[in-house]
Amino acid sequence: MEDRGGYGQFCPVSMAAEVLCTRWTMLVVRELLYGSKRFNDLRRGVPRMSPALLSKRLKDLEKCGIIDAVPGERGGTEYRLSSAGEELKPVVLSMGLWGHRWVESRLTLKNLDPSLLMWDIRRKLNPQPLPPGRCTIQFQYPELPEAQKNWWLVIDAGTVDLCNFDPGYELNLLVRSSLYTMTAIWMGIAAIPSEIAAGRLELAGERPVASAMQKWMGFSPFVHEQRAVA
Repeated sequence: MEDRGGYGQFCPVSMAAEVLCTRWTMLVVRELLYGSKRFNDLRRGVPRMSPALLSKRLKDLEKCGIIDAVPGERGGTEYRLSSAGEELKPVVLSMGLWGHRWVESRLTLKNLDPSLLMWDIRRKLNPQPLPPGRCTIQFQYPELPEAQKNWWLVIDAGTVDLCNFDPGYELNLLVRSSLYTMTAIWMGIAAIPSEIAAGRLELAGERPVASAMQKWMGFSPFVHEQRAVA
């Protein structure tokens, strides 16, 4: 990649690091592995990355043969992992497992980001436990600025949409907590029942939707991995 410094070693670890260890690159690969294909979807998975840098990283990855840029079914460009890119899946999962096991939760929970959290919940949400027809769930983080305080998940016919503006549909459930609490729940550091009992998580709305939260909630893919540090 053009802006990376070479290590000057023939070791395969060194050569792989030259391609993959520039800033944001592995997170872009993570998003592609999670199924994002379009530029705007990729941006939602890396909300603090500038559009210009994302565009550059995508060009770099294409040049290295890790992704292919192809015409999208709805027009525009889609980005898809090549065979070389698909082989990075166990690498990314291993990094995530290591981070979950060995990075202290207090450090993990310093990096709070409502956009990323809600995007993660949206793509991991399981619609099956929810009632048939359209279901609207609002997440509210009272301590955040107005522009980041309210988020809505709209589930309809198996499709899950995320809005940061009121979509105008009848609300099935309101989920209210601090961003810290919801991030800890998503990461598996805290549990829904204990956070409700402690008053840090409030659910208001239809009882079947509230009681099924543990089943429909989208959790981190590493949530079942036992942590080695507190």
